[in-house]
Amino acid sequence: MSRVKARSGPDMRRTLCWYDLVGLGIGGMVGAGVFVTTGRAARLYAGPAIVLSYAIAGLCALLSAFCYTEFAVDLPVAGGAFSYLRVTFGEFAAFLTGTNLVMDYVMSNAAVARSFTAYLGTAFGISTAKWRLTVPSIPEGFNQIDIIAVVVVLIITLVICYSTRESSVVNMVLTVLHILFIAFVIVVGFWQGEWTNFIEPGDPKNHPSGFFPYGASGVFNGAAMVYLSYIGYDAVSTMAEEVRDPVKDIPIGVTGSVIVVTFLYCLMAASMSMLLPYDMIDEEAPFSAAFRGNKDGFGWVSNVIGAGASFGILTSLLVAMLGQARYMCVIGRSSVVPAWFARVHPKTSTPVTPPLFS
Repeated sequence: MSRVKARSGPDMRRTLCWYDLVGLGIGGMVGAGVFVTTGRAARLYAGPAIVLSYAIAGLCALLSAFCYTEFAVDLPVAGGAFSYLRVTFGEFAAFLTGTNLVMDYVMSNAAVARSFTAYLGTAFGISTAKWRLTVPSIPEGFNQIDIIAVVVVLIITLVICYSTRESSVVNMVLTVLHILFIAFVIVVGFWQGEWTNFIEPGDPKNHPSGFFPYGASGVFNGAAMVYLSYIGYDAVSTMAEEVRDPVKDIPIGVTGSVIVVTFLYCLMAASMSMLLPYDMIDEEAPFSAAFRGNKDGFGWVSNVIGAGASFGILTSLLVAMLGQARYMCVIGRSSVVPAWFARVHPKTSTPVTPPLFS
């Protein structure tokens, strides 16, 4: 293993502690997904029991996080799932998984960066069309260049190339701001909501009543849908090579972030269920729509949600790009892609080529 690591040249500097990993885990998970999946899962599957759906999905994510933790402690190197598969199943299985992961990161990062523009537009009440450059020579539907998304990706690329420690500090600041926005939405939701919405639908003639309107199967179907909101904690395991004490810090960082996020998600789901009966929740933008239709002067909260989601998108993008760079670095060490992908810069102690290339 040390011979493979030597192909990167200088070692990555061990600068991360357990609280950095908790911050990276929370930042990677709490993006814009919770603002979207909650509405569809509550209205079509779980009803007010969406709170339990998030708890069940969080438990499943925690069990999966234990697996990542076990591997990361025994094999404290960059690369996450790629490195684990390479040791257990060989180069071919690792290569297939690694290339799929890199493709997943590249495609999803592009989509997430574009969604940042949309939520930023919501925060300021501006149409995103004004921030996009239309190229007539490109086919319709693919001809809008999102300038803000490009700038955001370039800035984050420079940050993660400069230093892993500074990247963690930036993520921590943005994550704290995002959690403050989430806490505000939760407080306003409990303040303006009604407890009767947990058991009474808006249209009792056409929709079942009770906390479990669709039964246990609805709760588990909802859990399967909202599990997508927990994706991101795996990126923390790719940072194992830069953690000061992997045996102590990685278990706390990975499992701690999943527990905190589960708690936040359950509170958000309860807040939304109090604001509106489950059959009146908007499937696409549940929180924004709930406040936008409020007649007590709280319509402006939908703009606050747009701003908070923007911070969440930035943190999830930063953590994903950090993980993507580590995957490419380790794949370069295995010689299945050009070896210059594996090079670690002697001054910054970070893999510079992967983020610049992708």
